[in-house]
Amino acid sequence: MVDYTKNEARAWARQHWQGAIAVTIPSYTPDFAGINENAIRHDIHKLRELGFSGTLLVAEVAISPEENARVTAVAREAAGPDFQLFFHAAFNTLEENIAALRLAEKAGADSVLLSYPTAFWPTTLEEVYDYTKALADSTPLGVMLFGLPAWGFERIDNAGMPVRWVRHVLDTIPNIVAVKAEQGNPGIPGVMEMYHHFRDEVVISCPIEGETIPLMSVLDFQFSGTSNTNWMSDYFPKAFSLARSGRFEEAMELWWQVAPARAANTAILTGSAIGTTVINRTGWKYQEWLAGFNGGALRAPAPRIPDRLMKQARAALVASGLPVTDLPDSEFVKGRIKA
Repeated sequence: MVDYTKNEARAWARQHWQGAIAVTIPSYTPDFAGINENAIRHDIHKLRELGFSGTLLVAEVAISPEENARVTAVAREAAGPDFQLFFHAAFNTLEENIAALRLAEKAGADSVLLSYPTAFWPTTLEEVYDYTKALADSTPLGVMLFGLPAWGFERIDNAGMPVRWVRHVLDTIPNIVAVKAEQGNPGIPGVMEMYHHFRDEVVISCPIEGETIPLMSVLDFQFSGTSNTNWMSDYFPKAFSLARSGRFEEAMELWWQVAPARAANTAILTGSAIGTTVINRTGWKYQEWLAGFNGGALRAPAPRIPDRLMKQARAALVASGLPVTDLPDSEFVKGRIKA
């Protein structure tokens, strides 16, 4: 249970949401019938070792609300109390998300990343507001609003989540504590606009590391999440900390060092996202396996990652001077840690 009320949620987030936040994708037993709890523990310990302050427990895969709650409980036990665990509101309906969130709360989640189901097809921003409020009202936890073109809200308003709408959300939903600002992605219009208007009220997150570090020369970010930066080992927590402490030149030295990995990440993700708006979670799982996380195949139906992109990701880590496993790619689907 969290130790803040809804009316205290923004102050709590301002105090506790600090640093770089990663992602954790579920790992399964060899027969895919259950969760590989040992692998979840391994991945959480690895994140702490690398300097991350928390993680999103990805639910946008073939996982039940009950299994998601078990992943949350295992992650909380492994992480300890001072590590942020984000519930991913990415289940099929509002009702299922609310039920899954209640289970995750009891299991140790302390924050929420808002998402919108593929079957949600609003035709007005009022409908988007109603969904957002219903989800937020169902929980005492701090909720991060997520402006993302993948939702398709640009058919209603060119900005997807325009300033006037976000203003109404913040005025009427007290436990909206942050904005993950990707409106207008690719590009920075969303994060710049949200920062300009709302930085003194809620936490503004730019989750895209390639933009975050350069922007910190002029913007005062305290938090960045959630994204798959953990495949680049400790680079992002280190660079983020340097930029926050005024050592921007050193942060940018690291930023340029990992440019090959950044380019490979774009190549791996862009092909699957264009036309589908769906992230290739297998690609993310493979990327982090290269860096020492468990890896392992995902439950069907799941995307694949072509051999040519595997080679590109591996070579990019080498070119960036980042840790990379010497195990053959055939070991990825098995996972590193036995159930």
